[in-house]
Amino acid sequence: MSARAIYLASKSPRRHELLLQLGVDVAELRLREAAGRGRDVVERSRPDETAANYVKRIARAKASLGWHWMQKRALPPRPVLGADTEVVLDGVVLGKPADAADAARMLRLLSGRAHQVLTTIALRWEEQTIVVPSSSIVTLRELDAGEIDRYVATGESFDKAGAYAIQGLAATFIRRIEGTYSGVMGLPLFETAEALAQIGFPVL
Repeated sequence: MSARAIYLASKSPRRHELLLQLGVDVAELRLREAAGRGRDVVERSRPDETAANYVKRIARAKASLGWHWMQKRALPPRPVLGADTEVVLDGVVLGKPADAADAARMLRLLSGRAHQVLTTIALRWEEQTIVVPSSSIVTLRELDAGEIDRYVATGESFDKAGAYAIQGLAATFIRRIEGTYSGVMGLPLFETAEALAQIGFPVL
């Protein structure tokens, strides 16, 4: 087996792209396969759960379930990577917008303010799971109502934490980043490379 071959327990094209940037051979491992089936991982915070603990729990759950499905489907053994990214404002996880109105609401909340972007990776190999958090602070410039409406109309907000994609048109909204761009995008490359090295799968 190639030392650079892993399973990604995520449907995110951004994470796939970032792993390819590391030279990793990525096979997508979908956690939900059958139409009409409930989600294997329910992305909902528990009462009194902090945002940081929530992101860690979801990332670990994705890696664990990915490992389970790899074994159940008798796939060739590879490390399984799970990850979760959330936008947090004043301690509240914004999640992904339910619709256009919800996306516009989130962008109004974030306009002209700094917020936290939390991404945690969980890497499962054999009996070992490495969980590594990443935290960045992103500041958006002031957005007027017309800009928000036009941005939401592009469709880029949907299925994105906080209703924006830093690698897309929303890059023009970003005044400042303190932390890691790749972490805000969905997969912190430094932390991911270090985790792979720890289990004996260095990217170089």
